[in-house]
Amino acid sequence: MTNTVHSNGHIAIQANNMHVYYGNFRAVKDITLQFPSHQISALIGPSGCGKSTVLRSFNRMNDLVATARVEGEVLYHNHNIYDASVDPVEVRRHIGMVFQKPNPFPKSIYENVAWGARVNGFKGNMDDLVESALRQAALWDEVKDKLDQSGYSLSGGQQQRLCIARTIAVKPEIILMDEPTSALDPVATLKIEELIQELKKSYTIIIVTHNMQQAARASDYTAFFNMDEDRAGYLEEYNETNELFTNPKNELTEQYITGRFG
Repeated sequence: MTNTVHSNGHIAIQANNMHVYYGNFRAVKDITLQFPSHQISALIGPSGCGKSTVLRSFNRMNDLVATARVEGEVLYHNHNIYDASVDPVEVRRHIGMVFQKPNPFPKSIYENVAWGARVNGFKGNMDDLVESALRQAALWDEVKDKLDQSGYSLSGGQQQRLCIARTIAVKPEIILMDEPTSALDPVATLKIEELIQELKKSYTIIIVTHNMQQAARASDYTAFFNMDEDRAGYLEEYNETNELFTNPKNELTEQYITGRFG
């Protein structure tokens, strides 16, 4: 594994010697990885190499799988989020997640954004919060006159931006995105990519993508994962995106990004 990232800035989150198991099956092994703050980091690699498993480990979403367990540590503000004293719900408030398929709640556009903040005990002006989140998600101008309509009334790309607004509304520090554009058309995909560039001013973003062109276009850093003979995913190489795509250090990385396997 090659890891030559040198960031002078703050590290938002890092994994140290992390292994993830589902029952007796080790899905990923020995992941050590640091993500710089206010940067976009992409996770790429062939299907089944554990990209989404790694991503879900960063806000304890794997806890929702009965057979899952994590060894090693994930440090956020120098605290291991897997420590027994840590509340996973609190972790998810600081480290939000946007999923592969848009999943708006069966509620109005307004309530989709307000719901998480309300559950978390937000006491401020909800109208202002909803507008601010929708503006950050580049959706306000398209929905400001129909906030009482169902979130389902929006197009796929708008629904995904609504889900991003919903995540933003609880004021996380990190946003995890699991193939957020794979269900969208090229125009909607481009809007999401432009939005992600804008969001990194305020958030650290980690994105799983099966689209190498998207990783090259939209990310500052890229982690390439591969799969061993025991089917466990591992980190092959991690570097600044431009460096990884133009001058990969590992032969397997070069083979993958040039389409010779995967």
